[in-house]
Amino acid sequence: MLSPDTSKERGVLPFRKVLKGNDTEILLPRSLYMKPVSYFTSMLLMTVSVSAGPFRIDIVDEENGWPVPLVELRTTHNVRFVSDNAGTIAVDLPELMNRETWFTIEGHGYGIAEDRFGFKGVRLTPVPDGKDTVKVKRQLPAKRLGRITGAGIFGESQRLGLETDWKEQGVFGCDSVQNVVHKGKLFWAWGDTKIAKYPLGLFHMSGASTMPRPLTSLKPPVRLQLDYFTDEKNQPRNIAKLPGEGPTWLNGFASLPDKDGEMRMVASYVKVKGFLQVYEYGLCVWNEETENFEKHLGLWNQSKDGGKPPSASNGHPARWTDKDGKEWLLFGDPFPHLRCEPTFESWENPETREALDPQKSVPTRGSSDEIKPHRGSIAWNDYRKKWVTIFTQQDGEPSSLGEIWYAEAPAPSGPWGNAVKVVTHANYTFYNPKIHPGFTNPGSPVLLFEGTYTKSFSTNQQATPRYDYNQVLYRLDLDELAP
Repeated sequence: MLSPDTSKERGVLPFRKVLKGNDTEILLPRSLYMKPVSYFTSMLLMTVSVSAGPFRIDIVDEENGWPVPLVELRTTHNVRFVSDNAGTIAVDLPELMNRETWFTIEGHGYGIAEDRFGFKGVRLTPVPDGKDTVKVKRQLPAKRLGRITGAGIFGESQRLGLETDWKEQGVFGCDSVQNVVHKGKLFWAWGDTKIAKYPLGLFHMSGASTMPRPLTSLKPPVRLQLDYFTDEKNQPRNIAKLPGEGPTWLNGFASLPDKDGEMRMVASYVKVKGFLQVYEYGLCVWNEETENFEKHLGLWNQSKDGGKPPSASNGHPARWTDKDGKEWLLFGDPFPHLRCEPTFESWENPETREALDPQKSVPTRGSSDEIKPHRGSIAWNDYRKKWVTIFTQQDGEPSSLGEIWYAEAPAPSGPWGNAVKVVTHANYTFYNPKIHPGFTNPGSPVLLFEGTYTKSFSTNQQATPRYDYNQVLYRLDLDELAP
């Protein structure tokens, strides 16, 4: 507010306090404070810096207009921007504003034509609160739907005031999914899990549950909310802290009836020390009351038994009825290497298990090349009326463990053939892919699968912000594949 003019009497400079805030005083020259209030108020407003919003870039598939997550734009001074699940990037670098800027594009199977100098990118002029769209071309059959674990899934959008209802869940990264439908819910479990508060996170499996069909839409952007098992602070916790040194990893999840008809959720476990050194293998069972896995039976210990662990009930199990009408539970990664009857008692008894000889390589469609699988999963597909598989190629190109293939067979034992590459990653790993046959209606041509996106086991030294060490979901439209 205004106060009486006393500057002449006090012999001070012709400045005086006019307005006062909590910690701020604004001084005006006498020539201004003698003007009408409306005049110097307008002058004050002219000096206020108005904060403008970032420049919005939407990355879309030129074929269908769908948003494309995990597309990187890089400036000539090596600042990286990566699209979120909505295909959105928020640019707010002051040095780029109102300046024509070149962005190199890397899209892991999505790209843009190169210019006459061989560069692949676009020129954009970012302006505050502005917007532009970049169309990219999909280069392989599978469509990327988005990330389903980790933090900042809609981080870029939220910087622009979008996707404000999305809630963070406290997980920053997680490794290699396992799934099973148990007692009316879809159970999820992951290996080593990153959290915010320290570089070392959870090392005895994290877990969550959802409805058996958790996605309301099979188009991007993907919004998968997981109901994590949490501790007293409502933070994701370990669910399989079994005795022994080092991390606990679980595999081969199944829900099986015991002799009394009770459904039991089961898995195999390994204990690990050093770098991927397995020293113990056994079986564990879910405790419904404590919501934790507990050791059920040890089958091998390196210090006691020596040698290597026996053939394990690991991978992603599939149920199969043979030509004689006998039901089996098949364990494979990707192709079946072990089977047992689908009961709790058969699963827990090593004597009732039968070892199988899985196919070692798969012929490609239209060539004599053979692809060697690394890891993956199989499922019966009602649309194709065949068994289908998704697997990571061993020693693939351009990424050693980043190339994903699809193949078919008349039976889970094979012969597997007509392999088609459906996903690629530029010097990045995408391992342990898992098919989700239950996410779609029976007879649907849509096949969904996920895998772990990580720079581990590649030569890439730069982790993709937010995406690294997380699960990314893809969609393959089988009716678009050549017969």
